Amino acid sequence: MTPAAELQPLAQETTASRVASTVREAIALGHIAPGQQLGEVELARQLGVSRGPLREGLQRLTQEGILIARRNRGLFVIDMTPERVRDVYTARQAVERGAADEVHARGDARSTGSALLSVVEQMERATQGTDDQQVTDADLAFHELLVERSHSSRLIWMHRTLITETRMCLNALVPTYASNAARVTEHRAIADAFAAGDLVQTDRLLVAHMRDGVDRLLP
Repeated sequence: MTPAAELQPLAQETTASRVASTVREAIALGHIAPGQQLGEVELARQLGVSRGPLREGLQRLTQEGILIARRNRGLFVIDMTPERVRDVYTARQAVERGAADEVHARGDARSTGSALLSVVEQMERATQGTDDQQVTDADLAFHELLVERSHSSRLIWMHRTLITETRMCLNALVPTYASNAARVTEHRAIADAFAAGDLVQTDRLLVAHMRDGVDRLLP
């Protein structure tokens, strides 16, 4: 192990990093809409930063694929086109099915099912209110927990790279449900399959859940 005396000081988060985090979250939450153009002057004013760190932060989001540069026009938030929606759900399905398989293989399915049911209960309580964002937060937390329980650092990392686009899709899904109760029912069924230790049913429900999301977004 490297002696403590040889360790280097941790670098503080840069202004550009904070810009990227703030704008990324605003996009994920829908405060900055898909397809919206980002004006540097107004954004710098709102964030209280100079143009240099702002541009560096926005460049990071461009590299992540969340923003797109259009020649002679500027930066825009990506549109959730049919092709992008399908691609996001294809990637999510691959990651979450892999995570589920690992959970079952580790013999951790029943405890994972119990943990997921706790999140479903949070989702159900959120449906009693008027804030759809709380339901969406619980929805995202459910899938994050599912992948985290795989204990696969690569699957967890891959899932995190999809978080912003996933939340954009989840925000767009809200109007497609007659009630949030349907979302609760879908997630409870997946959690129950884990709790029962049923790998085949877990996999089947995850595939159906992802296909349902695509079908709702692309009727």
